[in-house]
Amino acid sequence: MLACLLLACECPGQTGTATQTLSAQIYAAAKLSVPATVTLTVGATKFSTFTGTLSVSYRARTTSTGGGSITVQVSSDFTPAGGPSAASGALTYTCSGANLGTGCSGTQTASTTLQTPVLTVPTSACTGGGGTCSSQDPNSVTLNLSVPDNSTYSTGTYSASLKFVISAT
Repeated sequence: MLACLLLACECPGQTGTATQTLSAQIYAAAKLSVPATVTLTVGATKFSTFTGTLSVSYRARTTSTGGGSITVQVSSDFTPAGGPSAASGALTYTCSGANLGTGCSGTQTASTTLQTPVLTVPTSACTGGGGTCSSQDPNSVTLNLSVPDNSTYSTGTYSASLKFVISAT
């Protein structure tokens, strides 16, 4: 009798479906990196210019109405006292090798009070992937740094800090 009751109870099955719309708001974005230190070296002749290269790696995505930029500012002037001074215009640079955007034009004087240009990123630009984006990932630009070797500088090791800022809209 128990077997008859189990067979007589049929439970209807049910199925259902649902749909979900996903959306993602993709904003302009930017990121950069620089080496922890750069050593400036002097040429073979006495009192020639100290030079060095600094590679700035970056990734960017800009909007059709925006753009982007990279700037640099001397956040801490050369120390100790008695050597070169960025506040007095001793640190200059040129930009080369930008593979997304346009590097700075001509010789720039790094400032302790102002952000100076390194790179301009155009509208509708993006890093990597090819097509409308650059083929490199990350992108890069090189700063060619110069500091004069002035005979009035005291002997010693001097260091300064640079602050880079990247923006994208």
